Amino acid sequence: MFIPLKVIYPDADVPLVQLSLKQGLDPAQHLEMGRALASLRREGVLIIGSGMSYHNMQRFRFDDAALDPDSVRFDDWLAETVAFPAPRRERRLIAWAEAPGGRAAHPREEHLLPLHVAAGAADQDAGRKVFQDRVLGSMQSAYVFGG
Repeated sequence: MFIPLKVIYPDADVPLVQLSLKQGLDPAQHLEMGRALASLRREGVLIIGSGMSYHNMQRFRFDDAALDPDSVRFDDWLAETVAFPAPRRERRLIAWAEAPGGRAAHPREEHLLPLHVAAGAADQDAGRKVFQDRVLGSMQSAYVFGG
């Protein structure tokens, strides 16, 4: 979180609490962590999940002309998933590795699990894609939950 917030707030004049991922990297536990933060969100605390929608270092390319098809499949699945109501969204996020392109997009889950925390904190608020771009031959997206 340090780098994104350093860019947004270069004077570091906002309080920040950073959470670590839980040992074992269980998606359900990270959704639960987010649910524990939901009351803070309702009080106006901004909850940011800093990660990447695609993070396979071995498949990044310097030629952006040809997108990794798994990044596109997983990006489509992710956009659809975050838009669902909480119970369905959470079931799908728990099983993200079985999603089209899921494990190819994330050989390890560290860069995806911050989204689980944000989705858990969103409670019933649907998510939506607010950014998409090609990065090193992959499709990358960002999501926001609620208003």
